[in-house]
Amino acid sequence: MPGVTVRVLRPGTGLERTAVTDTAGHFEIANLPLDRYEVRAVIDGFDPHHAVVSLTTPVPVDHPIVLRIAAQATTVRVTANLPIVDPTLTGTRAQVTFGGIEHLPAPVGSRGIESALASLPGFAQNANGAIHPRGAHNQMTYVVDGLPISDQLTGAFANALDGGLVQSAQLWTGNIPAEFGAKVSGVVVVTSHSGAGSGRPMTGEATISGGGFGTWQGAAHAGGERGPLGYFLAATTMRTERFLDQVSIDNLHNDGAFARGFARIDARLPGARMLRAHVMGGASSFELANLRSQQASGQDQRQRLHDVAGWAAWSAPVGNEATTEVVGGYRTTHARLLPSSGDTPVTAAQQRSLSTATFTARFTRVFGAHHVRVGGDGLFFGVREHFTMGLTRPGFNEPDAPRFNAALLPHDLTRGGQPFRFDADARGHHAGAFAQAQFQAGIAAISLGLRHDRYTLLVSEQQTQPRVGIAIALPANHGVLRASYNRNFQTPPLENLLLSSSEEAAALAPASVRAALGGAHAPIRSERQQVFEAGYQRHLGRLASLDLSLYRKRSRDQQDNNNFFDTGIIFPTTLARIDVKGAEARVVMPERRGVSATVSATTSRAISTPPFTGGLFLGQDAVDLLSAGPFAIDHDQRLSVHVTGQWRHDSGVWLGTSARYDSGLVSNPSDPVEVAADPDFADLLPYVDLTAAVPRVRPRTIVDLAAGVDLGRGTRRAWSLQMQVTNLTNRIALYNFQSVFVGTRLVQPRTVAVRVKKSF
Repeated sequence: MPGVTVRVLRPGTGLERTAVTDTAGHFEIANLPLDRYEVRAVIDGFDPHHAVVSLTTPVPVDHPIVLRIAAQATTVRVTANLPIVDPTLTGTRAQVTFGGIEHLPAPVGSRGIESALASLPGFAQNANGAIHPRGAHNQMTYVVDGLPISDQLTGAFANALDGGLVQSAQLWTGNIPAEFGAKVSGVVVVTSHSGAGSGRPMTGEATISGGGFGTWQGAAHAGGERGPLGYFLAATTMRTERFLDQVSIDNLHNDGAFARGFARIDARLPGARMLRAHVMGGASSFELANLRSQQASGQDQRQRLHDVAGWAAWSAPVGNEATTEVVGGYRTTHARLLPSSGDTPVTAAQQRSLSTATFTARFTRVFGAHHVRVGGDGLFFGVREHFTMGLTRPGFNEPDAPRFNAALLPHDLTRGGQPFRFDADARGHHAGAFAQAQFQAGIAAISLGLRHDRYTLLVSEQQTQPRVGIAIALPANHGVLRASYNRNFQTPPLENLLLSSSEEAAALAPASVRAALGGAHAPIRSERQQVFEAGYQRHLGRLASLDLSLYRKRSRDQQDNNNFFDTGIIFPTTLARIDVKGAEARVVMPERRGVSATVSATTSRAISTPPFTGGLFLGQDAVDLLSAGPFAIDHDQRLSVHVTGQWRHDSGVWLGTSARYDSGLVSNPSDPVEVAADPDFADLLPYVDLTAAVPRVRPRTIVDLAAGVDLGRGTRRAWSLQMQVTNLTNRIALYNFQSVFVGTRLVQPRTVAVRVKKSF
């Protein structure tokens, strides 16, 4: 029957796709992330159709629809009935969509999709857009339309993913499927927009935004289809006087700009085969935020980043119950830090590059309610690093000081020394193979996975990783219990890995670090994790759903970063062990009468055990204290609560709010007397508790608001106007304070922004 409107909905996330049946009564909706969906079909004169369809594999699903003639003609308004609780889900998974990102009251020029992911439980929010999943430091993999990217994609380290390309993003933090390797403390599976299935030769949007700190942003995307070809293009550019988070209350020397682009082409081939091609790239140039003393000395450091990636994905059905997928791609990133004449207490310059060729293959076979998925990954990378450094402040490493480091004296430019220089390049590879199966046995869903990885760069390592989970649907709709065990093998970060693992860097380490390692040079190794999780999810009447998780993670060779004097340079480091315990809760209220909301709460305890390996610790006294024994690391936070809410009226008027409470991350164990005497940090003392048994930044609550109106919604001439206020109460607060790992960073002050969007 032609002309039937079919809607696919995922309550609680805002994901919605629509199709209209053709003259043969056929419809097709592609490019959906794997999940459970409500399917609705309506046409005047017939009773509406409603069903729940599970997409658990890439194998296409046929969904026959039969409509019955209605007893009388009615007008039907379709809304989601219930939040869907997935009885087959054995781990923790959440989803955000483009609509959710677009209406989130995040700052203009926000760093990709991180602001949306931070609203989910399990994340400690950190500086420059960084988010820590379950006690890990940026150990996340983004899988963009099949291409895995494990580089650091936040703040000063790289160009983040553009939120404009994201149709939906699924986040895995518990019982990570065996097909994912490398950085798996969190896995974000991104499905980009596609013009295929739009039914138009061209459609799109153009947006311009302006806000505080001289921030301007422009964005545009367009897509459509012509015959068997679909395309989507997106571009964003931004300039601001506050590119990074401030390192003091003053926003000193902090301007920057970026440009990002994305293109995707879909080709439907005979036999239901599909070929996709993608290109993605970005470039940024920005100053490094200064302390007052650095500003007074004339420090004017600038960092430049650029990256480009291209990949192709091919998929084809094998009979009616199987499919194959192959992805091949290449990505290269370059970073350059330029020194200035006023650099203090050190001057540093850097050029680094990373090139990665990636190949993946997957085969999926469905057996009724069960399925099996097998495959392999191959990554081949090349790393090149150039770094120079010299001490520029006479009092930084005085020979008669208690913590004088004799190894730095040859590079003290104020005492006739010469710059430290490092040049190196290396080639390596990472290969992995996996098999995973999902079985349904009565009320139980069982997930069995096994993965083996082999990694070679500066060290050669391998590990076999079982990943198993079970979900049990309780009777009488009383919810779903789940439990899982994962063994993970997380390869080292590649940014500055060569220098951090070098004997040259080890020779510059403080005496306490060298002594803890017995004076030996130890290269950075892969982190090996054992993760246990238990969870429960259920409906809360007809209004909401509840998801609870408890987890325990024990790791050897814990990976973290050493931030080099608040610059954009990071040095990977490891600690001997970390033990993380945490609990998470999330309540989702899908849209009902225009109102939707989420409440997420997280608590975590993270204890690390020295010694440190790698990094480039110069004059950071806290390393001596932290090397003495186990300590609470800066991912440890007792309570974080994030509430979001939206109201939408049929007229197009909408309101959005976000309120986040953080009890405070662990701070550097600094001496309050020394801090009070330091003009760079004295005024930050009220916002950090240095006298507590475990020093922490003080609790904060940040409230953001947004309001807008969408005119002509659903038409090609629609307009959207939006105004938002971030940090409504102008709360002065810290993310970190003098941290060995990330330095000092402040939460953004109150900022007002406006946005205008035109659809075409």
